Amino acid sequence: MSDICAQLHPILLLMRAGQWNAAHDAVQRHQGLLAAWLHGLLHLQEGDLEDAENWYERAGQRFRKRGTLEQELARFEAALGA
Repeated sequence: MSDICAQLHPILLLMRAGQWNAAHDAVQRHQGLLAAWLHGLLHLQEGDLEDAENWYERAGQRFRKRGTLEQELARFEAALGA
């Protein structure tokens, strides 16, 4: 697992545990495509679709082609493991 993946995984766990504010605060300390994607997922989970779309775009992901939140989380987890 790369360094950034190791840093983002605990944030994903916070998100999955429903600790959205803590996860959001933590993800803002990171840069790069995966961090932007996770940031977008957090906004998606919160129902903030405008910001979610913005972060998806920054991550190079296609917001309008996304799946459900669970599908997106699975895709993200797969990307972390790759």
